[in-house]
Amino acid sequence: MQMRHSDVIVIGSGMAGMVAALSLAPLRVSLLTKTDDLPGGSSNWAQGGIAAAIDPADDPVEHAADTVAAGAGLTDPEMATLLTDEGARRLTRWINRGLPFDRNEDGRLCLGREAAHGAARVLHAGGDATGRTLMADLSARVRAAGHVTVETSAFAWDLVTGRQGVVGVLAHHAADGWVFHRAGAVLLACGGVGQLYRHTTNPVEATGDGIALAARAGADLADLEFVQFHPTALAGTRTGQVPLLTEALRGAGAHLLDEHGGRFMQKAHPLAELAPRDVVAKAIGGRIAGGLPVYLDLRALWADDGAARFPTVAGICAAAKLDPARLPIPVAPAAHYHMGGVVTDADGRTSIPGLYAAGEVACTGVHGANRLASNSLLEALVFAERAADAILASAPARPGPVALPLLPATLTPMPQAAAVAMQAADIMAESVGLLRDGIGLSCAIAELEALDAGLDREAAGDDHAAIRLSGELRNRLLTSALIAQAALARQESRGAHQRSDWPDARAEWRHRQRVTLTGPAPRIRVAPPRSPLPVM
Repeated sequence: MQMRHSDVIVIGSGMAGMVAALSLAPLRVSLLTKTDDLPGGSSNWAQGGIAAAIDPADDPVEHAADTVAAGAGLTDPEMATLLTDEGARRLTRWINRGLPFDRNEDGRLCLGREAAHGAARVLHAGGDATGRTLMADLSARVRAAGHVTVETSAFAWDLVTGRQGVVGVLAHHAADGWVFHRAGAVLLACGGVGQLYRHTTNPVEATGDGIALAARAGADLADLEFVQFHPTALAGTRTGQVPLLTEALRGAGAHLLDEHGGRFMQKAHPLAELAPRDVVAKAIGGRIAGGLPVYLDLRALWADDGAARFPTVAGICAAAKLDPARLPIPVAPAAHYHMGGVVTDADGRTSIPGLYAAGEVACTGVHGANRLASNSLLEALVFAERAADAILASAPARPGPVALPLLPATLTPMPQAAAVAMQAADIMAESVGLLRDGIGLSCAIAELEALDAGLDREAAGDDHAAIRLSGELRNRLLTSALIAQAALARQESRGAHQRSDWPDARAEWRHRQRVTLTGPAPRIRVAPPRSPLPVM
């Protein structure tokens, strides 16, 4: 085993990971990413933009109010205010540093409107290629940063803790084998959980690694039951990552149609297609569960130069041999974003000294039970910078003497790991998806435990691909079980968590639910809100 030293370890190479790494200068940063190159994670796939009240006619207070309203009663209003107030200022600084966003012919920033926003405040880059455009820019900055060492094809197996808290990370590198990375601070920026489900808009690396790493280290988690399904992924039989049809299409005037070609969202919500995501996803999902197709009508938008405004969507449709100018496009919900994660304070600190988290893996309380569209990249930027500021202020010292971590003795062989991962994704899709019930959740928990217990573990040697796949399966099964346990415990329907046996929101459940892994099974611990959560 090799040992490497740095001041800070950042795990993950999406928006949060790269912003944090850049913001940590002059500390020596090791950025670990399990992908073969920068960038990694869901940020690169974002078609939507970044919401921020930077228009003089807009107000961060109004943005915060929209954020609280979308969160179905669980958004922390103090954190929403912090996000929208600092978000406008911090994003403006990045724009002034050259972060590329789309502009009108007169040089003004283009601002679009998306679901549940009361104003046009969403910035895009490259039309509907926001993530790809911004991540390419940030990747170039990280590669050029002298204080950052980028470690690609490096799979973080476990956090290493000592008496003083987190002291490093045990990782397996494709080029170097097992490496013990030692540092005074570790920042998790590992992204989300979409690949735990049969259909997701997330890339293959979104396997819930960060939640599992934090859980095994004993960190507090919260809001795990709230998994957001994007309403309009391209429908089809393909499993794994499915193409996303951005919410900005509906913001620009696209309509949802039933099997007869009629609109149906007006009856579901006063905002119709611009209702919060949980409302739209439930309306579409209910129809699809009943065997009825749902379509997104882009014909009027395409007649008004829509293909040029949304080149990514145009490419998706062309690849699927669909012509949006002639016929509506079939859509269905797919797992998209996780509101839950590792509990942090406003500065990214977790319940474990030395461990920080930012981005989708973190749970700041900003998103509540349902994330407001295009708030995720803003949250990643704001809280990654705040975490970096806190780490810099703490001046992390090299940890004292600590025993070398033990290498994993046995691992699951690769062919079996892939098959079990698919079985687990089917369980999550069937029982822990858009609509849940107590019996289904209990069965899912038992089935996930049986999958884990039934694995044939064999020595994997030093095969990096096998170790990564086995490690991802280990993380998948744990994170899936934690989500199912939290969903079973919350006996109501709220935001992205919908239960047929508890169909209504209940006042006694208007608080966050914390989860801690203690021993072989998660312990559900309910924590009261830090402050009253107003109804808006």
